[in-house]
Amino acid sequence: MTDLVVTGGLLVDGTGTAPRRADVAVTDGTITEVAPAGALAGTLAGETIEADGLIVTPGFVDVHTHYDGQVTWDPLLSPSSWHGVTTVVMGNCGVGFAPAAPDRHEWLIQLMEGVEDIPGAALSEGIRWDWESFPEYLDAIERAPKVLDVGTQIPHGAVRAYVMGERGARNEPATPADIDAMATIVREAITAGALGFSTSRTIAHMAIDGEPVPGTFAAEDELFGLGRALADVGGGIFELAPAGALGEDLAAPEREMDWMRRLGAACGRPISFAMTQNDHDPGAYRRMLDLAGDAARAGAAVHPQVAGRPVNLLLGLQTFHPFAYCPSWGPIGILPLEARVERMRDPEVRRTLVAEARDPDEVMRQFLDPARAFPLTDPPDYEPPASASIAAIAARTGREPMDVFYDAVLADDGRAFVMRPLLNFTEGNLDAVREMLLHPTTTWGLGDGGAHAGTTCDASTPTTMLTHWGRDRADGIPLEIVVEKMTARTAALYGLGDRGRILPGLRADLNVIDHDHLTLHAPVMVHDLPAGARRFVQRASGYVATVVRGRVTMREGVETGARPGALVRGAR
Repeated sequence: MTDLVVTGGLLVDGTGTAPRRADVAVTDGTITEVAPAGALAGTLAGETIEADGLIVTPGFVDVHTHYDGQVTWDPLLSPSSWHGVTTVVMGNCGVGFAPAAPDRHEWLIQLMEGVEDIPGAALSEGIRWDWESFPEYLDAIERAPKVLDVGTQIPHGAVRAYVMGERGARNEPATPADIDAMATIVREAITAGALGFSTSRTIAHMAIDGEPVPGTFAAEDELFGLGRALADVGGGIFELAPAGALGEDLAAPEREMDWMRRLGAACGRPISFAMTQNDHDPGAYRRMLDLAGDAARAGAAVHPQVAGRPVNLLLGLQTFHPFAYCPSWGPIGILPLEARVERMRDPEVRRTLVAEARDPDEVMRQFLDPARAFPLTDPPDYEPPASASIAAIAARTGREPMDVFYDAVLADDGRAFVMRPLLNFTEGNLDAVREMLLHPTTTWGLGDGGAHAGTTCDASTPTTMLTHWGRDRADGIPLEIVVEKMTARTAALYGLGDRGRILPGLRADLNVIDHDHLTLHAPVMVHDLPAGARRFVQRASGYVATVVRGRVTMREGVETGARPGALVRGAR
């Protein structure tokens, strides 16, 4: 008997072809038939989902997450599972938790906390270290119950520290013997099922002690030695956060592309790197797109990984804000939120803090610029007009910008947020994002699920992709291309040819979505991590059902209790 039939939906199948109405049948976790709408009506099935008026897509494959610790305690891997994601890849940007020498546990936690803003207390409380080697880490992931599938990469930072000890942690040059030892570990990891190797070269990525991620300054002999390890076993991707990714080095992008292109040609493996638009060199992304296109024509698979919306900070009383840097803030900031709000409503306190916030130092002026700060709405607008900024509101109402900022962070009893776009918003719009998403070499990514717990929540970007780009923006992106970027493209990049498209014989990872009414809700701060640590989460409504390996895991945003997820070992 057929296990599941989805009937009458508008099929957006992940291949990039035009949507069409169709029925889908599933048995034993595999798509067994895709037929014209109505052809499978009446089929005897364990469950039938009537999808008339809904869209049906493959499950989304999110290749840039940081659930490396969370996977050991959270079977849901929220918030990704709330947004149609059925496969995640973690171990990005050179940070992770294996290999892990017994005396390096706390160091690895501090590295992850510094780079990815995951509370160290949560990691210390939540992780049960029942591994040392990378293959043992894979075994631990495999044992953990999961709603969705999980793949991982072996991170340069952990490998370097494991092989070189303090020399590796402090970014000292690797010797030939060090490189050989690291390459052996990478080969072992890929053979055991790692999907790739990752590193970070941006000085913006630092451990909690301010030290750059191990490998940040790795010389070419080290990078190419580790790339050859992938070639030796004929598998795996080379993923990185390149130098200059955040505009911190204007000459770096071309240099990085040069060695990435040569490495891709030498090892025959895909290279994927983070790419954004930055304010310091707003046109750099176009040069990188052109160079990626040149590399592709020359036979080197170099793929920029791009976000679907601005990279933001969320400012508010539960995170950080302009008044937190004022001399008078100290005794207020230590109060519980409710008491903090009550004190800030005192007119004298208000006058004092607004006056003190008028002249921030240069760093704070950059981060808190009222002309580029926008009170976050619900649903959130990730492409707000200039007229919605704090500065514009102040000009319209004849008030000081800091006075408007004060009201913005006090709204909703201190639970409101102000969005401050940092990347991909140089011209005050998302035109650069659209251009990047449409380029033939790019894949969607950079959602950072599990990371940046106290600063933003971009794991919800699949919903933004479907709504903002695939429905609402006047010159958006065709829905079939939006879906392809999050399914077939991301799956293919990591060699996961068994998913990402709705075709007979492939995995039955599906979403049934009320696209007309799909709504992304505003992020909220919760304290549900181990040790009561905080994080941002973000919900959506309109996901009628999410199916993983033929089993419904989420129905109308509520988990069903099914745990069909598994560890993804290697390409297929």
